[in-house]
Order: sequence, then C-alpha cells, then structure tokens
Amino acid sequence: MKNNYRHRLAPWIATAAFFILWELACRIFNIDVFILPSPTRVVEALYENLDGILVNAAQTLIATLIGFAIAVFFGVIMGLLLGSIRLFYDAMYPLMISFNSIPKVAIIPILVIWFGIGTVPAIITAFTLSFFPIVVNVAAGLATIEPELKDVLRSLGAHRYQILMKIGLPRSMPYFFAALKISIGLAFIGTVTAETIASNSGIGYLMMSASGSFNVPLVFAGLVVVAAMGITMYQIFAKIEKSVTFWALRGEDARG
Repeated sequence: MKNNYRHRLAPWIATAAFFILWELACRIFNIDVFILPSPTRVVEALYENLDGILVNAAQTLIATLIGFAIAVFFGVIMGLLLGSIRLFYDAMYPLMISFNSIPKVAIIPILVIWFGIGTVPAIITAFTLSFFPIVVNVAAGLATIEPELKDVLRSLGAHRYQILMKIGLPRSMPYFFAALKISIGLAFIGTVTAETIASNSGIGYLMMSASGSFNVPLVFAGLVVVAAMGITMYQIFAKIEKSVTFWALRGEDARG
C-alpha cells in the first residue's frame, strides 16, 4: 500500500519540483520575461486571459478529438486489414510509409487551398499525425498470434473471421491502447500546428497572436493549457486500458 501511494505521489512531486526550479532560475538569474517568463507570470497570464483561453482551448480540443476519432476509426480498419491479409500488407505498407515520411506541416498550405482557413485543416492535420501509429500497432498486435495457434483453430473449424474476432482483436488491445496514448499527443501537435498557420481560432492562433505582440507569458500559458489537455486525455486512455486489458498487465502496472 505504501509503495502504491509513493508511485501515485511521485508525478506530482516531480512536477512541483520542476516548476519550483523554473521559478528559482528565473528569479536568481533575473531572466527577462520576454525570454523566459516565470511560472508565476504564466499563471498571471492565464488568469488575466482566462475567458479567451477557455474559448480557444475548447476549439482546439474539439478539432483534436474529431481528427483523432476519425484516425481511430480508419486506423483500426486499416490495421486489421494489414495484419490479417498479407497481400494487402504488401500492397499498402510502402505507400503508408511514404505518406508518413512527409512532414505534415508541408501539407497545411495545400489544405488551406482546398478547404480555406479554419477548423478543417486542423482536423485533417490531427488525423494525419495520429493515424499511422494506430495502424502500425493494431497490425503488430495481430502479428503476435502464433501460427501454431492459428493451425489449431483452423483444425477445429474456425474461419479467418472467427480467428480475427476471438483471438486477433483481444491480442491487439494492449497495442491499440498504447497507440491511443501516443496518438492523442500527436493529434494535439497537429491541431496546434495547423492553428498557428491556417486558423483564426484555437490555442495555436492565440499563441501566434500573443507572440506577435511579444506577450510571451501568454504564449507559455497556451503551451501549459495544451500540455494539460494532452495529459488529461492520456490519463483517460490509461484508465480505460487498465479496465479493458487488465489481463495483459502485471505487477505494479495492474494496480488501479
């Protein structure tokens, strides 16, 4: 029980220590606020601009979740196809690798030409960044099924679909949730990046406007808000993972 308590407390202690050291460094070395604002100045900026931050944060969160949900839907389908059909894997995987190698910031101007400035480029950028890890992890989960197990199931009369649903999907669940925890952060990165280039709302837009007026504390406030949203979504998926894939977790990881 004491061990578990320490593990729960450790992230809060580490975070508090980080912000304390940041504050002390700014005060001791007298760092200019235009270079690195102290945490207290960031908190002041958060408080002074709370209404605007909340509105823009809601816009960023909605765009991110829409793009992420689309990525999950199509990523799971593509991962299942890649992991269960060898011919489909051979045909599509090189194309997916090539697409994933393209810097997504390079396609944002194209999205602006196609869809204009607004939410759509942010949603699509969030989708493109979070899609690939989901596909790869779902396909990798299916690849962990032993050929001997497949042979046994076929000898018992199981069809490919039954093997996929009864064995493949449960096996891929730990990989799937690992992909979700990675992809949600990438989705936020995609949304904020698109908002800094091609949007008139959202945290990315707020940060660009603040940097244009040299309001550096507000820029850092935007970063803190995005980080907080990312951590919250990560923790939500981690909790769901523990309840769904508890059988795959061991030791400390299996505890609530």
